[in-house]
Amino acid sequence: MPESVLLTGASGFVGLPLARALASSGWTVHAQARRAVGPPIPGVSWHLCELLNPAEARALLAEIRPTHLVHAAWYVAHGSYWSAPENFLWLEASCALARQFFANGGRRLVGIGSCAEYDWQVAPAELPWPESRLIAPATAYGRAKAMLAQRLFDIADAHPGAQVAWARLFHLFGPHEPVARLVPSIVQALLRGEVAACSSGQQVRDFASTWWVADALAALTRSDVTGPVNVASGQGQTIASLAQSIARLLGRPELLQLGALPDRPDDIAVMVADTARLRDEVAYRTPAVIEADLQKLVALSAPL
Repeated sequence: MPESVLLTGASGFVGLPLARALASSGWTVHAQARRAVGPPIPGVSWHLCELLNPAEARALLAEIRPTHLVHAAWYVAHGSYWSAPENFLWLEASCALARQFFANGGRRLVGIGSCAEYDWQVAPAELPWPESRLIAPATAYGRAKAMLAQRLFDIADAHPGAQVAWARLFHLFGPHEPVARLVPSIVQALLRGEVAACSSGQQVRDFASTWWVADALAALTRSDVTGPVNVASGQGQTIASLAQSIARLLGRPELLQLGALPDRPDDIAVMVADTARLRDEVAYRTPAVIEADLQKLVALSAPL
């Protein structure tokens, strides 16, 4: 059977650059979107489908019969997805999608997880965070993702030869990110000539652009690696240094006000991924160049 991939959530924040990355690496890409198809991309065929409707999802899989499935669709409304009951609707719909995919002869599924699955309270001496870190999510979003990962592994076990890889993403920035999130909120405030008020920004995070992450996910899809894989830069950087880079690139460092907002008392100090599996097993060794990708993003955001 010729290889093809169905990418769900293909018009989203992660999905759109991933559609381009998969097509650029030679895949025949079938891109699912919920309401409106995305832009024309060579090698990508768009399909409107409501995955929460089981009949529509089954019909799409029967029509395409992909060998690979990259499942990036989820409920991601900014500010509410952490606790939304929709997380568990997507959990059940995702399991049904996986069962039908493997029943139709699909071979490999790559699911999109999150660092929110990990225990955020473990002593920070365990740094960076390996895939073996305790799974003890503190939010509905993290719980639903962690439950989905285990169910997908169990579903694959019932189909000889079936593979599941589970990509745990860390901290992303890129085009079409919700404007209330950290990076676009700073960019847009500075572009308007307004003060960008931030917390102290001393927390260390693992940042990467969706361009870089999309290429890493494309490599994971092509590989035979199974199980959980951290897909992240593996580089620790303070939020303050990231914000300062944005302000410098926009030429408005005087408008960035670190410490103007209070730090959250329960915020974890350091979150950085151990990326040994991504580097050594998936063989994705391209370094994440944060400054260059921020510069690219700023150029796209600036008015012509």
